[in-house]
Amino acid sequence: MSWFQGPPLRPRTLNTRSPPSISLQLHSMRGLGSLACQVEAAAAVGYQFVEPLEHHLVEAEGLDRILRDNAVAAPTAHVTLATFRAETARTVDNSIRCGVRELFVQIPNNAAIEKVAYWQKTGTELGKHAEIMLSHGVTLGFHNVNSGFRLLPNGQYGFEVLFRAASGSPLVWQADIAWLHRAGVNPRDWLRRFSGLLTSAHVKDQAADGESIDEDGWANVGAGVMVWPSLWQAAVQNGARTLVIEHDNPKDPVAFAKKSLSYVQRFL
Repeated sequence: MSWFQGPPLRPRTLNTRSPPSISLQLHSMRGLGSLACQVEAAAAVGYQFVEPLEHHLVEAEGLDRILRDNAVAAPTAHVTLATFRAETARTVDNSIRCGVRELFVQIPNNAAIEKVAYWQKTGTELGKHAEIMLSHGVTLGFHNVNSGFRLLPNGQYGFEVLFRAASGSPLVWQADIAWLHRAGVNPRDWLRRFSGLLTSAHVKDQAADGESIDEDGWANVGAGVMVWPSLWQAAVQNGARTLVIEHDNPKDPVAFAKKSLSYVQRFL
């Protein structure tokens, strides 16, 4: 039964007084091979939550089985805008089946993102989908990269235009704090300004200039230049309830996952 035709589910609510959930982005573990190996490794080093991607959701039955076998949950998931547009119903159906309660859409980097109209149209579109999805138990959100934080010809940021267009809808935000850092804006300012939208955040670290070239300039969390104690505090205080540890290209995925988890656990 498709989520479009099925009976609405009661929207999930989060206990904002409980400690935030620490999750692991499975994109960081792709070097280990199969999805089963990735989730098994995440569980082995201590993660109770992971964040799958769109190609994991396609095989919802397998994903659900692997999560159950490893006693791991997937409260959030990632999809590209193109996939979400092309397969909205199936993506949401599969999210529900796998226990995903927040589905985040990422905007691609292309020429159109320099246009105000692009962000207005996308914000309106996502806001309408968010209204429908919430009644079926899934929250829709936007995941930023650095593109939404380049000034547009009208002097605004695409991020601002998108959420202004979605105003009044339940569309939320998953902040990729390291991409805010790379965009040259102050992450704490944006987390504070948009605290009413923030429900989740990605936690990854920027390597020092000239280091970790073979890892695309990223580092294990706590081993880079970002001041994560205060960034973590800002994310949690402004509404992030699921914090997702990530590294876009780790040489040693297991070591990255283990060391990064050990580092952020001190903030709990």
